Amino acid sequence: MNKISIGCVADDFSGASDAASFLVKSGLPTYLFNGVPEENIALEENAAVVVALKTRTEEKDMAVKESMEAFDWLNSQGAEILYSKYCSTFDSTKEGNIGPIIDAVLEKYNYPSTVLCPALPVNGRVVKGGNLFINGVPLHETHMKDHPLTPMWDSDLSELIKPQGKYKAFKLDYEIMKNDKSKAKSFLDELKSENDHFYVIPDYIEDNDGKDIVELFDDMKFMTGGSGLLYHLGNQFSKESKGKIVPSMKTTGKAILLAGSCSKATLEQITDYQEKGHKSYKIDPEAMLDGKVQKEDVWNWVLENNDDSVLIYSSDNPENVNRAQKHGKEKVSQMLEDTTAYLAKKAFDNEFTRIIVAGGETSGAVTKTLGFAGYQIGESIAPGVPVMVPLSDQTVRLVLKSGNFGQKDFFELAVSLTGDE
Repeated sequence: MNKISIGCVADDFSGASDAASFLVKSGLPTYLFNGVPEENIALEENAAVVVALKTRTEEKDMAVKESMEAFDWLNSQGAEILYSKYCSTFDSTKEGNIGPIIDAVLEKYNYPSTVLCPALPVNGRVVKGGNLFINGVPLHETHMKDHPLTPMWDSDLSELIKPQGKYKAFKLDYEIMKNDKSKAKSFLDELKSENDHFYVIPDYIEDNDGKDIVELFDDMKFMTGGSGLLYHLGNQFSKESKGKIVPSMKTTGKAILLAGSCSKATLEQITDYQEKGHKSYKIDPEAMLDGKVQKEDVWNWVLENNDDSVLIYSSDNPENVNRAQKHGKEKVSQMLEDTTAYLAKKAFDNEFTRIIVAGGETSGAVTKTLGFAGYQIGESIAPGVPVMVPLSDQTVRLVLKSGNFGQKDFFELAVSLTGDE
């Protein structure tokens, strides 16, 4: 039995924890590393391993280099399947980095093909007719069309991959995939005979379509996509594992919640938490930039007001965000990330054992300052939001969520589920 069953490389940390949560759900013992491990790590047999990078918007050549270092390490550890994890909204520019990373893997390991499967039906991301839809809306008509770093100009995955990938993309008919596996196999065999390398885009409309995709491509050693397919891929290996090895969600100690996302979901979660009588503090970026409030003042408030849990947030509505950003968007963002990271480190140093974070950039700042190299992944608070236990400190529980993830009562639920009974 291979030491690693599935070796996954993710293009950011919150995406990596999302991927890891679905591998745990499939029944595999799962580990997440912040970058390529520098030393040998003791793992459970048949484990899944996710390596988190920060390559989504990195310069193309560097993104490829770092990704290949991660894939090479996973391959050296005996990974049976390699997986490139990117966002379920296919976040990428016309130059990359999804295509260049895929091509580098195909070429180095001489794999003929891979699939493009960004779908995550449980969160409203589906592929139909080769086009990506977000809650029923074509990708290029959603908020992603105006993304400042990775604007989406099309919904057709074959068009999105064309300017950044070297090879041809072929769509797999949904009805053939579902109802005529032998015909689908023949179609794939024909593509292999005519192309040295190529991409296949299967439709992925319902969650169970992932099972059909995994079964159809059972000889594929390299797959790509969002986190949805990983659950079904993991099911292929969990039958062989020694059993589901998952750390407990619960620990003793206080909780701090840190929210930086301004998504609608996170704003609703903050309001719900406040309406239920829990303590919270809003960071005023303009007051901090004017020197009226220091990050030390916020931490002192935490010490004075925290019983079991407290929420610190900079999340706000678009009007207030735009007003604050008149001081300089990057300046404000950096200040808020630095403040959040400072609070997380102070909390950890003062024996807060539960750190719950909302927002991708906020999560990145927190994980960087905490400095944990690896985690064992536990069960999830919400789809794509697992509880993570640092390998170097088994008393800590870290929960990172993307802005739009989680139900209305997510914060209260996260505190409740991670607290010792």
